[in-house]
Amino acid sequence: MRRLADLLTVITPLGRVVALGSVLLWWVGAQLGWTELVLAGATGLVVFGLACLLTLGRAALRVRVELDRQRVVVGRQVNCTVDIAQTTAGRLLPLTLELPVGEQVEVFDVLGGGRRAFPIPTRKRGVIAVGPATTVRGDPLGLLRRTVTWTDPVELFAHPVTVPLDSLAAGLLRDLEGRATTDLSMSDLAFHALREYAPGDDHRHIHWRSSAKLAAPGRFLVRQYQDTRRAHLAVVVDGSAGSYPDPEHFETAVSAGASIAARAITDEVETTVLAAGHVAHRAGLRPAMDALTRCDLGSEPLAELVSRTVRIMPDVTTAVVVTGPKPTFVELQSVMAAFASEVRTVVVRVDHENRTALTGDVLTLRELSDLPMLLSGGGLG
Repeated sequence: MRRLADLLTVITPLGRVVALGSVLLWWVGAQLGWTELVLAGATGLVVFGLACLLTLGRAALRVRVELDRQRVVVGRQVNCTVDIAQTTAGRLLPLTLELPVGEQVEVFDVLGGGRRAFPIPTRKRGVIAVGPATTVRGDPLGLLRRTVTWTDPVELFAHPVTVPLDSLAAGLLRDLEGRATTDLSMSDLAFHALREYAPGDDHRHIHWRSSAKLAAPGRFLVRQYQDTRRAHLAVVVDGSAGSYPDPEHFETAVSAGASIAARAITDEVETTVLAAGHVAHRAGLRPAMDALTRCDLGSEPLAELVSRTVRIMPDVTTAVVVTGPKPTFVELQSVMAAFASEVRTVVVRVDHENRTALTGDVLTLRELSDLPMLLSGGGLG
C-alpha cells in the first residue's frame, strides 16, 4: 500500500488530469459511439505512457554539497560547491539536480557531472537551509515528476552583527573565590561568624581556641560561612512582538545581546543566553551565537521570559535584559524585581527615536554603535 502511495506521488496534478480525463473520454466515446472522443482518450493515454517511460530507470550518482564556512556574520557571503559524479558506467538520461537555498532553488544539469560553485549571500540574520539535493526526472509536458534525495540539508548560520566591547570582568566580579551572598553555609570560603555546636555539625569546623576561651565547659564553637557564587551572567533578549515597533528595533536588540554575550564569554564568565525562546545554557561562543541567530519575534511576554530565566538560572549573579521601547517604566521595574535582590540587573532599552542615555539601571540605546560608550558609562562596569 505504501509503495502504491509512493508511485502516486510521482504523478503531478496535471498528469492526474490527463490520465483520468483520457480514461473518461475513452469510456464516454465508447458508450456514445463517438470516435473522436475515443481517439482523444487513446491519444492522452499514449502520451501518459510515453511520459512514464521517460521517468523509468535510476541514476547511480554521488552528490556532495560543501560550504566553505557554515557560520558567518550577516552581510557576508559563503561559497557553496556541488560535486556531481556518476558511479557506474553507462549513459544518463536527461536529469536535473535541484538544491534549495533558503527560499530559492539552484538548478544544475547532471549530464557531464563535475563541480559547480556559486555564492550564497546572507542579507539578513537567520539560519539558511541548504539542501537537500534532489535529482528530478520527468517529461517535457510535466505529467510526472520523480525525485531522489541525495544529501541531507545543511544549516548556514548568519550570525548577528556585533560591536567590540571593553572587558566586563570588573563589573561581573570574575574572581576565583566568587562573590559572597547573604545565604549562610557550613562549608565555603567566606567566613561569617562563630556559633554553638549543634548535633550533626562537622567536627572539622570546631574552632578549638575560641571554644576554650569563650564557650562554657563541655560546649564548643563552630565556624559558619557565607555562601559564595561564581559570576554567572544571563543575557535575556525579549522576543515579544509587542515590545518593538518594527523588526529593525528587534535586530538591534539581538545585536546588543550578542555583543554583551560575546564579550562575557571571551572574558571566561559563565554566560547563559535566552533569546526569544532559544536557550544556550553556560554555553561557549558558538552555541550562544547560534541561539541568537535562530531567535525571532513571537508572542511570549517579557515577564514570562524573565520568569523562565529565574527558574533556569537560580544561581545567576548578573542579568542583562534587552528589550524594545514599548514596555513601560513600571513593567521594567517589575522585570528587575523578578530577580533576587543580590542579582545585579540591567535593562537595555532599544529605542531608535530617543537619545542614548543612562538612567539608573535602565540604559536607552539608540544605535548599536553607542553600546560600548553606554556600558563604559556605568552599565556593567
